[in-house]
Amino acid sequence: METGLVFGEELRAALGSPRRVRRLDSSPRSRVWRVELPGRTAVAKQAVDGPDADERYDREVAALRVAARAETTVVPALLATDPGARMLVLEHVDHRRPPRDWIVDYAAALARLHATGRPGDVGVLPRWQGPVRADIDSFLGLTEALGVPATPGVSDELGALVDRLAQAPGHALLHGDPCPGNDLHTAAGVRFIDFEQASLGSGLMELAYLRIGFPTCWCVTSASAPLLERAEQAYRTAWRDITGDEIPDGLTDACTGWLLRGDALVERAHRASQDHLARIADQDWKWGTATARQRLLHRLAVVSELTTAHADLDAVSGLTRAMHQRMLARWPALRPVPTRRP
Repeated sequence: METGLVFGEELRAALGSPRRVRRLDSSPRSRVWRVELPGRTAVAKQAVDGPDADERYDREVAALRVAARAETTVVPALLATDPGARMLVLEHVDHRRPPRDWIVDYAAALARLHATGRPGDVGVLPRWQGPVRADIDSFLGLTEALGVPATPGVSDELGALVDRLAQAPGHALLHGDPCPGNDLHTAAGVRFIDFEQASLGSGLMELAYLRIGFPTCWCVTSASAPLLERAEQAYRTAWRDITGDEIPDGLTDACTGWLLRGDALVERAHRASQDHLARIADQDWKWGTATARQRLLHRLAVVSELTTAHADLDAVSGLTRAMHQRMLARWPALRPVPTRRP
């Protein structure tokens, strides 16, 4: 059976010849195979041709090498690479169905992953990029379309927010797409895969995923307040145990930043193609486990709650609360996002 796997001489010299090759499901941006090698099972992954294929490959290899520093393993071992073919070979790990409280172990592993980044890694991976002024303009356009005009203070608050996010300190190794499905739950702990969008920055930008609903992911989940508290505490504890430091304030800013990003309403192939927030008033669309309006409604609820009594985002708090109420009045059939991952 033709599998399409090209296993070059360098890989064969390092690992032996593959057999029992089986093609696995993957995104359109890569090809993935499970292979039997002498003495081990492995996974071969190749970045597919495209304008950013070399960058995606380089990011993934660099991130895997940085993450390999973790005292408690958080990624599969990188066994060999073939840069010319944009091919990397990883150890195979057995994934098992996550428990209902999976985000607790996930959050602790995420902190351990983030903590592998060091100041000396600057230049090894790009800096995390947050929302920009165009995202603010798009969001304010949506408020008008919904009939909830923003007060003058909102624009200033959001402008200051964008500046704070751009200057957020930190050199954490950020996964870039830490979604359910990119976390493998094994008998030995959580392992993260698919680092094509990895960067360096503040770990708060990905800790925010737990509250804001996994914004770059097809699988949206919303944890109960007690479970969310356990997960965030697990992150804080793991981070403190490794670094000796407390995580800084800024989770509210991080969540609000994700609210502004219309590209976090569509899958990667459709990002940067149009103003997706502008579409919300006239149409809804399904991506994975939730629709765009469901995602936005959830994010508005999270931000309106977090910004209550937050001096730097007081006007944003009132606006997001009003937008949430208007969406429920206009589309009363909207359901909350799922509470459990598929």
